[in-house]
Amino acid sequence: MKNSFEAKFTGWTFIISGLMLFFGWLLSSHHIGEYIVVSDFEAVNENLWYWIWMFRIHIFGWVIMGIAVIAFALLLNQKPHRTMIVPGAGVLVIGTFILALSVAFYYSFGAWGIGQTDGKSQLEIDEFMQGVSIINHYVTCLIRFGRVFSGVGLVLLGLGLFKWEIMDKWVGIFTMVMGVAAMGIIMLIPDNFEIYKPLFHVKVVWLLTMGVLILRKGVNLGPKEEV
Repeated sequence: MKNSFEAKFTGWTFIISGLMLFFGWLLSSHHIGEYIVVSDFEAVNENLWYWIWMFRIHIFGWVIMGIAVIAFALLLNQKPHRTMIVPGAGVLVIGTFILALSVAFYYSFGAWGIGQTDGKSQLEIDEFMQGVSIINHYVTCLIRFGRVFSGVGLVLLGLGLFKWEIMDKWVGIFTMVMGVAAMGIIMLIPDNFEIYKPLFHVKVVWLLTMGVLILRKGVNLGPKEEV
């Protein structure tokens, strides 16, 4: 039933992950762009510990999202649902943790760079930024991979939800459309970091929607089988 421990745990982890992701981002005192620049260090240093804690909340939002998706897959780990739900959830979790590790780069280097640039000559700062830029380049590639992998997982997950009517059909459609959009934007417009940002907010809405619906309606495992 929808009031089972499994359903409650899964629903609340979806909701908590969405809230942590959104408010960790919303309440941050400074948002670093695709590439770290010198001015980021000064902005971060104005509210360093507050910025650090908001970033920690945001990062752990990704981690808890991974937990929520795994819990959801286990909730549906029976024939025939698992043939799509488990692989979809697995790829989505891989993409989510790649994103979490990539975002952690901005957290770590944003704070570390303050001491590395403070009181340094322009030449020393330029050398440091050049080194950061090389690493940053690889991180942006990881972010793109994480988003594409997440998109593949969402498409599979959404298809499973739709095919077996595990939740309302529009939830499956919403999940698939979000996955296709994530993959399409990255692969068709790979160099536009800003255009992907709205999809972050869509993902937050998806997390909250999943959580609320699981708590309110549970999931349909077939005739006479509900959780």
